[in-house]
Amino acid sequence: MSNIVAIVGRPNVGKSTLFNRLTESRKAIVDDMSGVTRDRHYGKAEWLNNEFIVIDTGGYVANSEDVFETAIREQVIIAIEEASIIIFMVDVTTGITDLEDDIANILRRSKKPVFVVANKVDNNMLVHESAVFHSFGLGDIYNISSMTGSGTGELLDDIVAKFEKETEDETSNLPKFAIVGRPNVGKSSIINAFLGHDRNIVTPVAGTTRDSIHIHYKQFGHEFMLIDTAGLRKKTKVKENIEFYSVMRTIKALEEADVCILMVDATSGLESQDINIFHLAEKNRKGIVILVNKWDLIEKDHKTIKKFEDAIREKTAPFTDIPIVFTSVLEKQRIFKAIEVAQQVFENRAKKIPTSKLNDVMLEVIERYPPPALKGKFVKIKYITQLPGSAPTFAFFCNLPQYVKEPYKRYLENQLRENFDFKGVPVTIYFRQK
Repeated sequence: MSNIVAIVGRPNVGKSTLFNRLTESRKAIVDDMSGVTRDRHYGKAEWLNNEFIVIDTGGYVANSEDVFETAIREQVIIAIEEASIIIFMVDVTTGITDLEDDIANILRRSKKPVFVVANKVDNNMLVHESAVFHSFGLGDIYNISSMTGSGTGELLDDIVAKFEKETEDETSNLPKFAIVGRPNVGKSSIINAFLGHDRNIVTPVAGTTRDSIHIHYKQFGHEFMLIDTAGLRKKTKVKENIEFYSVMRTIKALEEADVCILMVDATSGLESQDINIFHLAEKNRKGIVILVNKWDLIEKDHKTIKKFEDAIREKTAPFTDIPIVFTSVLEKQRIFKAIEVAQQVFENRAKKIPTSKLNDVMLEVIERYPPPALKGKFVKIKYITQLPGSAPTFAFFCNLPQYVKEPYKRYLENQLRENFDFKGVPVTIYFRQK
């Protein structure tokens, strides 16, 4: 999609509220605390049949020593480079600050169409107050209230009039890979390593990524959408509102993805929080790849990988048919293998087995080891078919579905995996009355 609108401005002027209004979502975190939005956040919006991407940037803070504010400043500059149109948001209740003069200087040099938007104009008395922003020399001032939505229609009319002709968006059909895991396991770092440049803010502070970020990846013959999520914290640590929203966002990103790449810290192994994420992905019937990061910090011998894999599979049982990739983002070891494996899992998840082949193979398997009799009754499975859906789901038609118990169900699942390769994908089996 060629039309990208970036919302920039100093912290706490209402950029995220406008972003949520334009995208008709609650993707961006809104809080009274300034500096809540740390990364650029992407969303899709539509006005008068024109689709476009909106980027909500971190608040721009000039010459700050704060590690986040320095990184936010870089984020704003990158967003300006990426966008085709800039919304420069200011707060009518505070007027012009030195920061805004600083941003205006950058925007004048950008040669991109800029819309100066005075926010918090909630009554007619404040309309005249916004005239002061003409001093930026960036054209007309648009008076809006992003909280109530007043004035946004006129702003959007003028924005879409500046758009280039729309090209068809092909990213919606692409595989979606979500990178999930606890804070500080290296999720943002691996995305930066994939892309070859710093797309996300990376600092040694756990939980730097608060919003999930969508990135279109197209390199080395692979094309997909990457979703970088906020780190999931243990519930006891979710004390700020912001952290709560981040956990919700990880869950939403996980629901949206086709394959979840679960990053685990090699130094601490698979912890209870990782297992929660794993079961969440399994419950949502997503493809799963386990990526063990920081492998360079582990002392190894010829049995280390086997021991580590066994320990992981023990904790994820009964679903143990998962690819495990050992990597070091810092040393750039096997990071592209993770993409190849995720792609394979995506294909396994979309796999459709012809009914004739399914019956040829599985009826023979069932004949060799039929379901055990219960109360003197024999279960006869007559026919198998794959049901339509995003993940592999199979219906086994038989005379007494209620008599088929869990161990036999697991045996059939294992046979399906063995014969048709569903590595990394949860398989669902139903028994129906024939």
